[in-house]
Amino acid sequence: MHDRDDLAAFLRARRDALRPTDVGLPVGRARRTPGLRREEIAMLAGVSVTWYTWLEQGRPINASTDVLEALARALRLDEAGRDHLLALAAREPAPSQPIDHAPDALVRLIRAMEPAPAYVLGPRWEFLAWNRNQALLYPGIERLAGAECNLLWAVFADPATRALIADWPDQAQRILAEFRAGTARLRSDPHVVELIDGLAATSEEFSKWWREADVASFRTRLRRYEHPRAGTLVFEYQQLTPSEWPTLRVVCQLPVPGDDSADRLAAWREIA
Repeated sequence: MHDRDDLAAFLRARRDALRPTDVGLPVGRARRTPGLRREEIAMLAGVSVTWYTWLEQGRPINASTDVLEALARALRLDEAGRDHLLALAAREPAPSQPIDHAPDALVRLIRAMEPAPAYVLGPRWEFLAWNRNQALLYPGIERLAGAECNLLWAVFADPATRALIADWPDQAQRILAEFRAGTARLRSDPHVVELIDGLAATSEEFSKWWREADVASFRTRLRRYEHPRAGTLVFEYQQLTPSEWPTLRVVCQLPVPGDDSADRLAAWREIA
């Protein structure tokens, strides 16, 4: 999955998702597909049709930030989509080797967050550390190994996770959109390629939603779980980026005021 190919795929997916009425164009009778034509995007962005066609074909051509901004406006991208487009087109090298473990300070941080379930993710969304209550919320986390020790893999390839997350389709699509936005610079990384290829072969939903190329920035939200022992649990899903380790994420599922989910999970811990 070459960087240029991924940029091309993103442009095509976003063009196909637009309708003529979205940009003030007539539908017309000769239109064979619901999405916009290449020449229409080129016109809206103020670039030549040939140049835009080459970009969608993944050819090794350069695009200035001003032109990319114009394409983002033509494609009606939101802030997350614009940032994703710029990241895919960036020519700087992507960061770094895989990280094997979380820094000790972050391990102690998530332990201090109990009874809230919490974990640390690496740049490829691999699980690097988790506290006891996260393991009680999702016991399968302790059985994951190798490339499968990854949040995206757990969400899409583990039936236990699907059963655990109450509104799995909505949450899974949102998580996938955030993953795509958060790993744009790593799209050619062999570990990310392996993860995406494996999930595309394992999960029909992943394969379908990945082709749609939705992107989203992280937003705090409620997460609901149907836990086999503790019952229905509700947490506020929150994410932190440590300033010393900006490629890592600390994810904490905070207790909701007036709700006893954290207490019930902690009580189950005492007998587990």
